[in-house]
Amino acid sequence: MKKLIFAVLALAVALVIAALIFLPGYLEDTTNVVAEHEPYEISDDSTALHEKLVIADLHSDTLLWARDPLLRADRGHVDVPRLEEGNVALQVFSVVTKVPRGLNYDENTADSDQITLLAMAQRWPPRTWNSLLERAVYQAERLHEAAAAKPEALTVIETKAQLDALLKARAEGSNIVGGLLATEGLHPLEGDTGNIKVLYNMGYRMMGLHHFFDNDLGGSLHGLSGAGLTDFGKEVVKELEAQGIMIDVAHSSPAVVEDVLAMTESPIFVSHTGVKGACNTARNLKDDLMKRIAETGGVIGIGYWDGAVCDISPKSVVKSLRYAVDLLGVDHVGLGSDYDGGTTVMFDTAEIAVLTEEMRAAGFKDAEIRKIMGGNIIRLFKARLPAA
Repeated sequence: MKKLIFAVLALAVALVIAALIFLPGYLEDTTNVVAEHEPYEISDDSTALHEKLVIADLHSDTLLWARDPLLRADRGHVDVPRLEEGNVALQVFSVVTKVPRGLNYDENTADSDQITLLAMAQRWPPRTWNSLLERAVYQAERLHEAAAAKPEALTVIETKAQLDALLKARAEGSNIVGGLLATEGLHPLEGDTGNIKVLYNMGYRMMGLHHFFDNDLGGSLHGLSGAGLTDFGKEVVKELEAQGIMIDVAHSSPAVVEDVLAMTESPIFVSHTGVKGACNTARNLKDDLMKRIAETGGVIGIGYWDGAVCDISPKSVVKSLRYAVDLLGVDHVGLGSDYDGGTTVMFDTAEIAVLTEEMRAAGFKDAEIRKIMGGNIIRLFKARLPAA
C-alpha cells in the first residue's frame, strides 16, 4: 500500500513539474499566433528603404509571457533578435496585469481575472499573485534585467537623452533596440495616486487608463457602464499631466476620451487600434473622436489583428493605414501592432518589411512611410519624454 501511495505521489509531482515546464509555452503557442503564409517577397528598392527607416511600435505585451526577450523564440511575435531582424529601433512594452474571463469587445465585468493563474503557472514571484501593482513592477524588472544582461542589444528608454543616444548609436551602425514601458490600464494603481510615482520610478513613461473592464478611473470601451472619468480618474489624469507621463486612451470608453480631451492640451495616444471607417468593429473608436485625438497632436497606432483591421493580410493593414492617413493626416499615424497580446497576425516583427513593401505598392511616398513606420512616434517621444 505504501508503495502505491509513493507511486501516486511521484506521478503527481511529475505531472506538476511537467505542467510548469510545458504549460506556459503551450498557452502562448495557442494565444499569440502567426498565421501560416508563404515567405514574403520584398523588392530591392523596398529593402533599401526599409533599412534606412527608424521604426517604432507603440504596443507589445511580450513581458507577460514566460520567455527571455533576449532570446529568439519559436512562438509569439516579439523578441530582441526578431526586432533586430526587422530593423525596429524602439518597442513600447505594455504590461498586462488583469484580464477577465470570457474576454470580448462588447461587455466584460471586473470580477474575474485570468492573470493570477498565468502568473502562478509561469512561476512569477508570490508577491505578484494578489497584487496588480506588483505585477506591473515585476514586468518592469524583467525588462530592466534583460537590458542589464545585454546592454549592447537592449536599452530601456526613460528620457529624451537616452532616446537621442539610442538613435545616435543606430545611426552609427548599432542594432541596439530601445524598450519603453507602458501600462495597459491603470488598475495597478490599486486606488492610490501615490502609486503613479512607484510606476514612474520603475521606468513607466506611457500609461494606458483602461483595459477590458471598467476600473476605478472610469469606463472601459468593453466594460458595463460606458461612463466617463470618475473623480479618482480625473485626479489621476491631473497627476499624469503634472508628472509629464504620456496618456494612452486605447480601450477607454468614448466618454473617458471626451473627459481626457477636456482636461489636457497635451498630445494623447491610442496605442493600438484600428479606424472604424476602415474596419467597423466594437474595438475601434468612431472616426470623429479619432480626429479630435489627432488634433491634440497625438499619434494613433494601427494594429495588425482582426479586431483592428478586419482582414489581417499585410495589404489590409496598409489599407487601414491609408484610411487613417486620409482621415487624420500623415503626422498622426503610426504602428501599434498589439503583438503578443493574444492576437493572430500574418507577420511577426522580423517580417515587418512587408509593410514597407505593401505601402510602396499602394502608392505611399517615401516621406509618408518614414513618418508612419516610426518618425511620428519618435518625434512625439522626443517632445514628451523628460530631458534627463
